[in-house]
Amino acid sequence: MLRFKPGRKAATTEVPPNRAEPRALPEHVAIIMDGNGRWATRRGLPRIAGHKRGINSVRKITRHAKERGVKYLTLFAFSTENWLRPKDEVHGLFDLFRYYMRRECRTLAREGVRIRFIGDPSEMPEDIQSMMVEAQDMTASGDAMTLIVALNYGSRAEIVAATQRLAARAAAGEITPESIDDAAISAEMNTADFPDPDLIVRTSGEQRLSNFLLWQAAYSEFLFVDRHWPDFDEESFDECLTLYRDRDRRFGGLRKSG
Repeated sequence: MLRFKPGRKAATTEVPPNRAEPRALPEHVAIIMDGNGRWATRRGLPRIAGHKRGINSVRKITRHAKERGVKYLTLFAFSTENWLRPKDEVHGLFDLFRYYMRRECRTLAREGVRIRFIGDPSEMPEDIQSMMVEAQDMTASGDAMTLIVALNYGSRAEIVAATQRLAARAAAGEITPESIDDAAISAEMNTADFPDPDLIVRTSGEQRLSNFLLWQAAYSEFLFVDRHWPDFDEESFDECLTLYRDRDRRFGGLRKSG
């Protein structure tokens, strides 16, 4: 059973065996995959061992989300702040990314999963940049689910870049400042081709966004799960769907009657 921080009461209703109720299924689930290092440290293992174990959760949750009928799954894989970690850990994370891409891309393509990336790829190693392009091309026809990997991603940098592009267009006379609204800003985001996340899940019990999808999360539901990412499994995901189903999403309106 998931353990939630105070104020979050887990629902007792079970998710049906095949999927949550279609009317309440989140179209887009985003996950901050936190706790790999702590999972390893508690077991007396090097931090990279936790990241290796976390790859298994990526595989399981990606396939399970597709089976449940989720159309978009975003995974926060590497943030712009993660460069501050020890170099050996950063290099280890890149090696794991290479391993995952080599092992999983063709399988995901066969299963109809389209891979897309958000973030700034220019700072990544050149071979990883090539892998990203190849993965997107290989899976481009997938229509069962879109897996969005946030790699070297930071939401503040994304918002700054979007506003700079709009400011440049306004300075060039292509648009007027008055025409810049929330739709115009959204169209400049890395996520312009995807719906905003309905549900954002963070594992390991921390209760913050850590510079993740700040603009897109305006009306997302949040779940902070007191379980490290390597221990987050299919049952954990289903419990999150159950809790989401029980939420009353009003988007600023009134509570539904009855």
